[in-house]
Amino acid sequence: MPSKKRNYRKEYDNYHGTAKQKKNRAARNCTRAIMVKAGKARKGDNMDVDHKIPMAMGGAKCNPKNLRVVAKGTNRSFARTKTARMKKTRNA
Repeated sequence: MPSKKRNYRKEYDNYHGTAKQKKNRAARNCTRAIMVKAGKARKGDNMDVDHKIPMAMGGAKCNPKNLRVVAKGTNRSFARTKTARMKKTRNA
């Protein structure tokens, strides 16, 4: 089966260009800029800015006290079950 070329313009129009996603991107850029200004992150460091307390649990979006810099692998990967769900962690 021949693979179709991706239509990046359509992807942007349908998802990345929506008002909600533009706000989300602006918030991510805001948090990154805060950490760069504080000297905790820099361009090309292969690190992500992470929220200590997730916003869904009441954490602040751009509050420097709620931000930390972590490795990309740490921030983007989770232990998974056989059905690809996130494993529940034990609280010690």
